[in-house]
Formats: sequence, structure tokens, C-alpha cells
Amino acid sequence: MNVMPFEKPRHRIAVLADQCVQCGLCLPVCPTYALDGSETESPRGRIAIAAALALGQASPSPQLREPLDHCLGCLNCQRACPAGIQYEALLVETRALLGPAPGRPRLLLEIAKRPNLNRWLQRLARRTAAARWFPRLLDPGKRALWRASLALLPTSPTIPATSSVQQHHGTQTDTVALFPGCVASVQDADAAQAAELLLAAVGYRVIRMPAFCCGALDLHDGEAAEAEAAAERTRRAWTAMGADHLVTVTSGCLGTLRRALPGVRVDDPVVLLAARIGRLRFRPLARRVALHVPCTQANVARSDAALAALLQQIPELALRRLPTPPYCCGAAGSHVLQFPERAGALRDGVISHLDALDAELLLSSNIGCRLHLAAGLAQRTTTLPTMHPLTLLAQQWDP
Repeated sequence: MNVMPFEKPRHRIAVLADQCVQCGLCLPVCPTYALDGSETESPRGRIAIAAALALGQASPSPQLREPLDHCLGCLNCQRACPAGIQYEALLVETRALLGPAPGRPRLLLEIAKRPNLNRWLQRLARRTAAARWFPRLLDPGKRALWRASLALLPTSPTIPATSSVQQHHGTQTDTVALFPGCVASVQDADAAQAAELLLAAVGYRVIRMPAFCCGALDLHDGEAAEAEAAAERTRRAWTAMGADHLVTVTSGCLGTLRRALPGVRVDDPVVLLAARIGRLRFRPLARRVALHVPCTQANVARSDAALAALLQQIPELALRRLPTPPYCCGAAGSHVLQFPERAGALRDGVISHLDALDAELLLSSNIGCRLHLAAGLAQRTTTLPTMHPLTLLAQQWDP
């Protein structure tokens, strides 16, 4: 019997959807349900849509796929689900079945995935003040997309680490490979250097993998073939490293790296650092710091407790965590570019809590989240500095 090309993926989607018991415990933690108050914009609604598509009970249409495209993939629902439904797998499989959204900004994402091109174009955009004049040259339908993209260029002040990676010492044991990513390799270079410094300080030998895209952007946008090509590149690069652990300073890459490398320990660096926390000492810092925990750090890396433990080792630091679900900043990979108004509304909900915290510094470990939040702060003419938590830890490290 001939097998239709999508028969097996459709079967997997139907099986995953069938695990949902429709209890509704996912609704209170879903950011898009909080934003819209609509069942179709909830995990339960999306599961029902995915099942209908997989079983042939409905045909793909703009109205049906829109809630699936709106999903942030934050996985608050997966963590809250008492039935243990694999929501991320369901979402990835369904988007792969449907293919990428018609409005997916392919050009911008291709630029983002190429570190050297990304770096060069960002410098050019800043030097020419492109954010002020470039969108005016475009067709009105494309202006919002490019305004959202240019707004993500770093504008708020950052505080670089004062330590150098060459200053580490101590007995080295296991080898850790550091995955730089694509956008993060450009925007989070200080954080990667900080990770090297601190991991070496607690006894790890650190080597760097080449900078490239892990495939997260493609995987979560339904570009299955491109995502698999990136996964294969990851597997080849990892094999060449000969390392014991793989880490990345960008929590948004973790799930995709784990998917590409089953059986490999892939972690947030703070997990390895917290396990050897007794080897680290930090100088005092009398500042009020707001900690934004990205959804991927809380729900994929599950490293928020380890990060808090490390930051609490800095004497005199007043650490204040931003609220947890259903709050999400709305960056979510390409979501901020495809749906800038929705992303802005979600971000406003997060930023509104900063005033009450009276913070002097904002920490976030996901580069997409941090740039998105910084852009929102800049719109409010707020000069609150932003930083990766690892950069702050390296800055305060006392060798």
C-alpha cells in the first residue's frame, strides 16, 4: 500500500493531541490566552485545531492557522499540564505539516542566522541611523516589520565585564564545548566570554564551537528541511569537539540543541557553575537588580533556581525577580517580527512591573528577550541598563 507523504506526521500529531484531557489548567499560564481571552488562542484550543487538521476534519485556512502562528512556544502549558502532554512536539509537528507562515520575514531571518553578515549590517544601520529613515522608503505593508527589526538594534547602555578570560586558573577536569549561536554570537559576545571565564574558574576546560544557527528559528516556524540541515551541522560540529558537555549562553537554543543531540548533556552554563558554587567568590555590588527569567530558561533549561543561587552569592545585591507566568515578553524567536503589535502588548505587560521594582539594572539570559525589552524601554526613554546575568557574575567575580 502506498503511504501518503504526510500520513505518519499526521498520525503523530493525532496521538499527541489525544493526550490532552481538556482540563483547562493550561489557560491561566498561557500569555496569548491572557492577551486575547479566546479559546482558540489557548493551548487547549490549539491542540483541538491541530487534531482537526491531522485527522482531516478541517482544511488549513488563514483563520485556523493564525492561532498556531500566534503561539509563543513558551511551554508554560507543558510545564503545568497534569497529563504530561508534549505540547512542544505537537506544535513543531503541526507547523511542519502546514509549512511556514505566509508572512514569515525570510530575508530578516536569513540575516539573523549569518553572524558575519548580521554584524556588518547592524554596524551600517547604526552609523546611518537607518531606523529613522529606512522604513519610509518601503511599501506601507512592510514598514511595521522593518521598524520592529531596526528597533531591536542595541540602544540601551550595557555594562561590559571587566575580567578577561585569560585570568582564569585552577585545576581543569571535564571539557565543555560552548555553542555561540547566531545572533547571540554577535550580541552576547560578552556573555560567552563570561561563561568561559567562570567555567574555567570552577575547573572546566572550555572550547568554542563555530558560530552558526542551531535551527531554532526554522524548527519553530515550520521550515523542517532547513531545521534538519542545521541539526546535522550541529551534530558534525559537536563530534569534532570531543567534549563532555555542551553549553550555550542563549536559553532559546537549548531545546533545539537537545533535539539535535539526544544523549548529550546540553545545559545552561549556570547549571554547571551552581554545581561548583563553593569555588566562586564575588565582590559586593550594592545595586537593585531586576531579573527577567525567559520562558526558555524556566521551562526548557529549568535553570532559574541555579541562576538565582549564583546571583545571591554577590554580596549586597538586591535581586528582584519579575513576575512569572502568564507573563511573557513576546519576543519568541521570529514572533516579534511577524506580529510586532502583539509582541509589543506582551512586552508592555512585563515592563509595567519594572516600575514597582525600582531597579537599576535589568538582567535577562535570552538575547531576543533582552533586545525586545531594551527596545520597549527605549520607547519610554528609560535608560535602564540591560545585561546578561553571566556578564554581571563575571564582572563581580573575585579570583
